[in-house]
Amino acid sequence: MPTIDLTGKAAVVTGSGRGLGLAYAHALAAHGASVVVNDVDEAVAEQAVKSITEAGGSAVAEVVPVGAAEAADRLVSRAVEEFGRLDVLVSNAGILRDKVLWKMTDEDFDAVITTHLRATFTCARAAVVRMREQGEGGTLVLVGSPAGQRGNFGQTNYAAAKAGIAAMARTWSMELSRANITVNTIVPVAATAMTETIPAFAPYVEALRKGEPLPDFLRKREGFGTPEDCAALVPFLASDAARGITGQCIGIGGDKVALWSHPQEIRTAYADGGWTSDALADAWPTSVGAEPQTVGIPAPRIPEA
Repeated sequence: MPTIDLTGKAAVVTGSGRGLGLAYAHALAAHGASVVVNDVDEAVAEQAVKSITEAGGSAVAEVVPVGAAEAADRLVSRAVEEFGRLDVLVSNAGILRDKVLWKMTDEDFDAVITTHLRATFTCARAAVVRMREQGEGGTLVLVGSPAGQRGNFGQTNYAAAKAGIAAMARTWSMELSRANITVNTIVPVAATAMTETIPAFAPYVEALRKGEPLPDFLRKREGFGTPEDCAALVPFLASDAARGITGQCIGIGGDKVALWSHPQEIRTAYADGGWTSDALADAWPTSVGAEPQTVGIPAPRIPEA
């Protein structure tokens, strides 16, 4: 089996002070990459850097809220100043402002779109400018969510941002192929403060905090594990072993890894001369509308005690 070696590469991981972002930063450093840790909390960012360096890795902190172009430029500049280059961007930073549509404010919507979608755009743009100047290729790892793939109740802003991120990855994979820059979206599922809000998962997240292992049905059937379980995908995608992988949405969690499908037509019907409204009403139930697509993230199937 090939050994993933990222020695000499430099990475920026946004929102990497804790949780999944910290796990990604640790995994990259463990495989030899130097990492710029990013967080809005200086103490959290410095503690993350300390944990990486104490484990033998190389890391520095850049404390800035992502979203604005100036923040993206700071992150890229820090990587270049400290490590001389930039090879990997992991756009992970995110927040939640969950409300149903009729209660969601403009501020709720804009804050999530800025931190997830706009920040992914500005950070990727700044990173790609540097990678193209270097002329040696690179890796963009964009962080999606099952909510962006299927929608989720109360998450208009978050689901829209994550769906947009997946669409940007598909677009950028085409635009950047000649520069040998790969772009993929990962769709992690892990025990975090976010998933603890899901009632079915809450007791398992709490048990995990107490040192109890997650049950096998969660790790396999639901693909639900720790942040560290999701982290291996990032160094892999940053490595030479994944140079041919781009434009994909890849799910990971627990013991499970999966490839998400792209949206595509699944049933078609035709009418000579075009469709009328009445003809659509007649044909829909037995043609394209015979098996409507489901929406939402399937509820975890918890075995009965």
